[in-house]
Amino acid sequence: MSTRPELAWFKSSYSGSQGDSCVEVAVTERAVCVRDSKDVTHPYFTAGRGEWSRFVGFVTEA
Repeated sequence: MSTRPELAWFKSSYSGSQGDSCVEVAVTERAVCVRDSKDVTHPYFTAGRGEWSRFVGFVTEA
């Protein structure tokens, strides 16, 4: 039986101080996990590290 390791979640340094519209990410060896910080009980989604890098590059140019 395999157990999932605990993820180390953190908020972006761009998150507002009121915490009302934030996401949290957790980086693993193969992927980046993303969840809604307002309700951490909901499922999170996972993007491959390459896909996440392209996404971040796109939004920082916008």
